[in-house]
Amino acid sequence: MKKLPSFVQLKEVGPRDGLQNENNFISTDDKVAWIDMLSNTGVSEIEYSSFVNPKWIPALADAKEVGKRIKRNPKVEYSALVPNIRGLENAIEAGIDRASVFMSASETHNLKNINKSIENTYPVLRQVIEESKTEGKKVTGYVSTVFDCPYEGSISPDQVMRVCDQLIAYGVDDISLGDTIGSAVPSQVERLLDEVLKRFPKEKLIMHYHDTRGMAIANIMTSLQYGISRFDTSIGGLGGCPYAPGAAGNVATNDVLYLLHGLGIGTGIQEKKVQDASIFIQNKLGKKLPSRSLAFIEGTA
Repeated sequence: MKKLPSFVQLKEVGPRDGLQNENNFISTDDKVAWIDMLSNTGVSEIEYSSFVNPKWIPALADAKEVGKRIKRNPKVEYSALVPNIRGLENAIEAGIDRASVFMSASETHNLKNINKSIENTYPVLRQVIEESKTEGKKVTGYVSTVFDCPYEGSISPDQVMRVCDQLIAYGVDDISLGDTIGSAVPSQVERLLDEVLKRFPKEKLIMHYHDTRGMAIANIMTSLQYGISRFDTSIGGLGGCPYAPGAAGNVATNDVLYLLHGLGIGTGIQEKKVQDASIFIQNKLGKKLPSRSLAFIEGTA
């Protein structure tokens, strides 16, 4: 086995990626209370909402109020998804440390998700990135469907690299590579990382896995063997992309912690506090979350 990282950072995306696809609206009070719980778990970053037009993501229509009301932990970075300059203005007013911009490696998924071609998306994101930098904010570039697209099928590493090259050229601090439909297997992860790591240092990469087919943990293990030490995870396994039919939730923060701590890899995150926050939002949603670790703790596995 290749040498694994001694420490891994997890970005908690549950409040954004987790809630965006939920039909049950979580009240602003409950969102704030939940994010405050997450702020004390030890995670390094929380993506707390999305500043897209509320008509597209009604579950996150209260992004500005949530951002203004959460209790900031100085050890945590607070980020949000930002689609354009108007969204950035609102996000900065609400208080962000980092902006997340997003696009797809797949032309069709990009059209479905953003309603623009890839070429027409670049100028919009460039403006957001450059203005974020002017405001002293860090920027993460999300690249979706880096393995497979629900409309186009297999996506080549070359398609992914073209998008990454542009985002890096515009000034993003790091790139999050997303298995949006949760279809990847470790051999696909190897194929992509073999190419990406020729051009970018591993420190600039974040891996974002969905667990549709139960492969997320295997893919994270493969990524660890490549020296990747940053991952997006969602508490309890909440999530799913509204524009990727059949996509299940992100890999559960709970399950990733079980893996990492079992391997002796440090995270600085307290599993008990993660479980408590999972149970809180599970009760508010009125449904069981898919995390295997959470189910085991609750005795329902």
